Amino acid sequence: MPDKYSPYIQQFRAGNHLIFETIYQELSPKMYGVCLRYASDKDEAKDILQESFIKIYHQLKSFRDEGSFEGWARKIVVNTALEYFRTKTKYQNVPLQDFEEVFEIENDEDILSDLSFQEMLLLVQELPPTYRMVFNLYAFEGMKHREIAEQLGISEGTSKSNLSDARRILQKKLSGILR
Repeated sequence: MPDKYSPYIQQFRAGNHLIFETIYQELSPKMYGVCLRYASDKDEAKDILQESFIKIYHQLKSFRDEGSFEGWARKIVVNTALEYFRTKTKYQNVPLQDFEEVFEIENDEDILSDLSFQEMLLLVQELPPTYRMVFNLYAFEGMKHREIAEQLGISEGTSKSNLSDARRILQKKLSGILR
């Protein structure tokens, strides 16, 4: 089954670079959602999205029509988000001074179903940058700790620790919502 973006990509390769506007209009809402998960706010997400689409534009001729174009573009967006934070933050463990007391949440599924996507997104965005990166790569991109460690330039142990800490922070925040 041909990719829905194939006709646009063919036109782009044939020299019609104005068709990229159509690609952007159709793909950017989904990719903005990806950016929001990695960014700490909407402005950062917009910066990452813009930088991502610049890269997609420049690399579009190298797309090999293997797999979906959307998946290929998503990979560029995720890598751009990681590059953005490599330059903005230092990847290291952040002490959990404010989150030492972690509450166990009963009926997690009920709580999560009551939260909107926006509320969950805000909780993830509030995580410290290193925790947010590890959490997103593990939970949403399905990466293993070895891959995360390579991507972020940290050890596997740090990746595991950051994921555990991110989960604790999110659990603490969810507990606060319950009260």
